[in-house]
Amino acid sequence: MQDDANPLESAALDRWQVVGAASGARPGEVHPTRLLGQDIAWTLEPSGVPRAWRRRAAITGSKDALPAILRYGFVWTCLGTPPADLFPIPEYAEPDRRNIDAGTFGVQVSAPRAVENFLDMGHFPYVHTDYLGVEPHTEVKDYQVDISASRDEILATRCLFWQPRAALAADAGMDVEYVYRVPHPYCAILYKSCPSDPSRRDVIALFVQPVEETRVNAYMLLSLIDLENSDTGIRHFQQTIFGQDKPILENQFPKRLPLDPRAETPIRADKSSIAYRRWLREQGVRYGTIW
Repeated sequence: MQDDANPLESAALDRWQVVGAASGARPGEVHPTRLLGQDIAWTLEPSGVPRAWRRRAAITGSKDALPAILRYGFVWTCLGTPPADLFPIPEYAEPDRRNIDAGTFGVQVSAPRAVENFLDMGHFPYVHTDYLGVEPHTEVKDYQVDISASRDEILATRCLFWQPRAALAADAGMDVEYVYRVPHPYCAILYKSCPSDPSRRDVIALFVQPVEETRVNAYMLLSLIDLENSDTGIRHFQQTIFGQDKPILENQFPKRLPLDPRAETPIRADKSSIAYRRWLREQGVRYGTIW
């Protein structure tokens, strides 16, 4: 098992990486940050077009300008050669959805650890008691996990869990169906039963910025069917959930995610985690992992 510092590799460099939330960003305001251990900055032009660059040089005409796109209310850039576009979230464009930036969370953990925690239903009754789970409803029922060759992403389906309050719009406990997508090593998307409309699903996306190997900024996008609650109330609910996760994440050891299947003992409930670790290894992702 590799235990030394991981080098930057194309699996991390040649991808769009999230670097900031556009909501609340004033045109022309410079936002310094770090991505994959490197100093960068970004801004929005008055037209709303994003710009990004390495911080050792000025923006205009600089050879250190970086590609940048605005997707789902967030700014994304790439330190290498990016793909043509980012993974799709078609629900974001549906006119009756509430698309809400739920906040930015700094966490002392690796990006893969943050994603793996997002995929884990087993901790709901113990970490998110009276929200996403409660004892004695602790069983993670068997579910299906596939790695799509055509879309090059992980898909977990038939995930069922009883939750006392699955969302702010929920007024009673309910069996909640989850579908998880992992279309990017450092991003995951959750589709869950919608309390307001049983025929549709709410969407919660986790976009993780790998600031350093063991430090991240986690951004939460909510795309919901909710005609009752305020944006502030919805944000507060989601921030409460993430606030419960943060100390768990920061106390995990090691902070980088081991990819060797012998490193940590899995159980049936960890099928998503097992698939995610295998997929990361197949992708060649070293930043934030232990091989």
